[in-house]
Amino acid sequence: MDKDYLLIELNELIGDYLKEQRLDLVEFIYRREGKKSILRILVDKPQGGITLDECASLNNRIGLLLDEKGLLQQSYALEVCSPGLDRPLETEKDFLRCLNKPIKIFLQEPIEGKWEPEGLVTRVENDTICLDMDGSLLSIPLLKIRKAKQIL
Repeated sequence: MDKDYLLIELNELIGDYLKEQRLDLVEFIYRREGKKSILRILVDKPQGGITLDECASLNNRIGLLLDEKGLLQQSYALEVCSPGLDRPLETEKDFLRCLNKPIKIFLQEPIEGKWEPEGLVTRVENDTICLDMDGSLLSIPLLKIRKAKQIL
């Protein structure tokens, strides 16, 4: 099977399954290491906070689904895990998972004199993040963000 076709099929199969489970497919990585394939799937709840037990359960269920469909003919290792707290925030969905959580944003240019605003994410819509910085609200367009991360 052609690798590009395989990736499309795997992504569709796993993405559809996760949607049925009301989960988000954050990232999908498929690579070869020697004679073995590694399939790494980063999954989270729409509001964030997927647990290790939930990832382990998903690993078993997705493994059974892959074996049932027979898409991977060779030996493979399946890893289902959370995106982790230190993963950079890039998409609107990433920021939605951080609603009411503290984040730090590094901007391409200052907004209201701020280069690195920190605060709680209060709203995410129309490609704009709204931060509450100790009672002061700051709207930040996604396009102005160079880098962002959740504060632990």
